Amino acid sequence: MTHESIEPNELEKQLHDRRQDVFTDSYMMSIGELTNLYRDGELNVHPDFQRFFRWKELQKSRFIESILLGIPLPSIFVAQDTDGRWELVDGLQRVSTLLELQGLLKDENGELLPPLRLVSTTFLPALEGKVWDSKAGPSALTQAQQLDIKRSKFDIKIVKRTSATYAKYELFRRLNSYGSSLTAQELRSCLLISVDPRFQRWLEELGSYPPFRRVTSLPDRLQEERFDLELVLRFLVLHNYQDLTLGKLRLLSDFLDDEAVSMAETMVADDLQRLEKVFYKTFSIIEANGGEDVFRKWDGRRFVGPFLNSCFEVIAMGIGYQLAQGRECRIDLEDVAHTIWSTEGQEARRTSGRSAEARILKSVPYGRKLLRQDSGTLF
Repeated sequence: MTHESIEPNELEKQLHDRRQDVFTDSYMMSIGELTNLYRDGELNVHPDFQRFFRWKELQKSRFIESILLGIPLPSIFVAQDTDGRWELVDGLQRVSTLLELQGLLKDENGELLPPLRLVSTTFLPALEGKVWDSKAGPSALTQAQQLDIKRSKFDIKIVKRTSATYAKYELFRRLNSYGSSLTAQELRSCLLISVDPRFQRWLEELGSYPPFRRVTSLPDRLQEERFDLELVLRFLVLHNYQDLTLGKLRLLSDFLDDEAVSMAETMVADDLQRLEKVFYKTFSIIEANGGEDVFRKWDGRRFVGPFLNSCFEVIAMGIGYQLAQGRECRIDLEDVAHTIWSTEGQEARRTSGRSAEARILKSVPYGRKLLRQDSGTLF
């Protein structure tokens, strides 16, 4: 039987199997009903997500304007947990805006955030300064306007608790990657918060380690986009990874998503402590033996330019690998950096015309050899 003759049947089988993994429901619900669910603790809007809540007052006010004008609202997606409560998967900014307007939105400490004060919009300039609280007198939305908002309805898409575990995470990843302004790491952080907020906080603690911050020396923009956390995660996942193949690595972003979720779900305290120890020791060694220079370009006379991923992959992950294997590593890191920029290191550092995945397949194994204490005999 030819490949062409069995492929349609195989596709149908895969479709059948995966459709059995995802169970959904859908119905309309008013904003007032959704608000009551949040107030009663039956709708989980992760407070940790607020750091990724990027809407400004004008965007929030335009959303309220749309509701008051009767413009239909896009669907929101929730996942049902084992206790039957709903966890918001997509629609954070819309739902948070509505809760903030009503003075109900809480921060990560359970404290109420200041109520939203609306600003002037294109079609409703008189929204300027309007608030929800009826005690605010002329500044308050009228009862009729409040009821218009409360009675507006969302189409709620529900991933039921009988769905496979992966379904919620895959739904979150896909919905929040379509046209989103969040970076891959910000999306990943939201994903991890939904899996285990403690794991996300642990990553942030590692990312705030002073030697790590000093030697990576990232510009403000990359720090705001949380590329520092992506570097932490790349190190944790890849420094001792044993199956570095292009097929396994796939798309780097998806690979990191899957590995991060797996770590958050399965790792116990001893595992995290072991990784933490390797991480701290690696970046302490780097700071004491070359610092941020070793992650920059060597032009034959001096180190120049910004932080480079390829140098991070060779040196940081090379050191981490030796420590994870219980071996000593090289600490003459400036000499190591010179070698990276010699002919011998050309393949490991080359980025032009190469994907991140293809580069990592060269840089990480190269670093494991180069950072061995006896590696001088290898080259």
